[in-house]
Amino acid sequence: MNTPLRTALVTGGSGGIGAAICRRLAADGRHVLVHANRQLDKATALAEEIQAGGGSAAAVAFDVTDRAATAQALEKLLENQPIQILVNNAGIHADAVFPGMQGEQWDQVLDVSLNGFFNVTQPLSLPMIRTRWGRIINISSVAALTGNRGQVNYAAAKAALHGAGKALALELASRGITVNTVAPGIIATGMIEGSFDPATIRQLVPMQRAGQPEEVADLVAFLASEQAAYISGQVISINGGMC
Repeated sequence: MNTPLRTALVTGGSGGIGAAICRRLAADGRHVLVHANRQLDKATALAEEIQAGGGSAAAVAFDVTDRAATAQALEKLLENQPIQILVNNAGIHADAVFPGMQGEQWDQVLDVSLNGFFNVTQPLSLPMIRTRWGRIINISSVAALTGNRGQVNYAAAKAALHGAGKALALELASRGITVNTVAPGIIATGMIEGSFDPATIRQLVPMQRAGQPEEVADLVAFLASEQAAYISGQVISINGGMC
């Protein structure tokens, strides 16, 4: 039986983990919408790379924190095809110890990760329900499970996705739609450069190495597959054995 060409939207798709997810979903036969905000050139380059390799992809740009602009962009995308796979990967850091954290740092991080989740997922939920099939996958962080110094805002935003995902999974379960959250640990992307040296990684991670973006993408791709139809409402860690 041939797998239908389902459309996947990956927010923050031009970043390290996001790009790996886009490549893997395209390799699985999905039409991938590579989302960016300010880095449309990177999203376009990735979409062209996927196309050159025989996959199906297109770049899209909108600000997930702008509710009206996001709704308008999604409405236009839905004119062409239903979006049945959504990977909420967009997120930012604005690290500071809590006593010195500015209100803008708190607001910016929650706005992208948490309000962005609402602004993208809510308009796509009813169209997805109509298709009676869907996969919503939120990208969280080990910081949401264990905490991390200097990241009270980031941990709060990502932990909120855990609760939102579990509640939404209950609402959508009878419609053939699963909702899960993936919580990566230390992953070898540009975001960790300067934060974790090899000695620190060996101390923190039982497997004594950073994870690869492709390993996160493999997990996301499974959760986005037909084979994962009975997995929903879960927070799944991928962190090399960190507790």
